[in-house]
Amino acid sequence: MPHTKSAKKNLRKSLKRRERNRAAKKTIKTHIKRFLAALDGPLEAAQNEYNVAATKLDKAANRRIIHPNLAARKKSQMARALHQKKTVPAQPDTAKPS
Repeated sequence: MPHTKSAKKNLRKSLKRRERNRAAKKTIKTHIKRFLAALDGPLEAAQNEYNVAATKLDKAANRRIIHPNLAARKKSQMARALHQKKTVPAQPDTAKPS
């Protein structure tokens, strides 16, 4: 435990920052999961969830809660999945057993 007055204050600050950062990371993970779930539904819902998740990632990276490269990588993965959904139409199972 800290002994000096400034060390005690720094402990309080770091605990507050830790809670704030953990909450932000949890929010990001939640929005990414919502985006992945929205990929099964209509395209507009997936696009909206992508926009929200990308914004959360950018803001967290800008505040250095997460590394900027992590934000870029996650956005790229989500954009690739969204693009794949846009370009590949839903195909019904019409394969005939041989």
